[in-house]
Amino acid sequence: MKLLIASDIHGSAYYCEKIVEAFKKEGADKLLLLGDVLYHGPRNDLPKDYDPKKVAPMLNAMKEKIIAVKGNCDSDVDQMVLEFPIMAPYAIIAFENRCIFATHGDKFNVDDPPFLNKNDVLLYGHFHVPACKVMENFIYMNPGSVSIPKENSAHSYMVTDGKHFVWKDADGNTYMEYEL
Repeated sequence: MKLLIASDIHGSAYYCEKIVEAFKKEGADKLLLLGDVLYHGPRNDLPKDYDPKKVAPMLNAMKEKIIAVKGNCDSDVDQMVLEFPIMAPYAIIAFENRCIFATHGDKFNVDDPPFLNKNDVLLYGHFHVPACKVMENFIYMNPGSVSIPKENSAHSYMVTDGKHFVWKDADGNTYMEYEL
């Protein structure tokens, strides 16, 4: 199974469209959204082409392909317009002998991790900065933010087959890789 992983769309129709295009181009089986889908949040500037009313139907059109977790900016009102579940705090995706624990990062993160085994992946967004760090009992990865990147990082997403993780900018250019 090939996953395209994106976090922190924050209602940007422009960057949501980029993710939908990347999903098709990458030939991914599932789109894993790590939260903060529609609302920009009070601490963030408005992203390019902020229009949650356009984002919802773009994602709803591919609802059978989406796995999503709740971000700190997602709410019950957002769930009312999205036709796929977004309110779970995490998702566990099994790949052979490891799992990916996907969450937003506001509750589970490197400072407060869930129980994981060596070579399991703790995957989250929230901080809007791409990352890959081998910890004592797990590997922490962050795809960055597709719409509101921070710390001079690229507008980005990730793709993986469960062994090979690739970070790409919003135009599909690879800038970081990690092999388990």
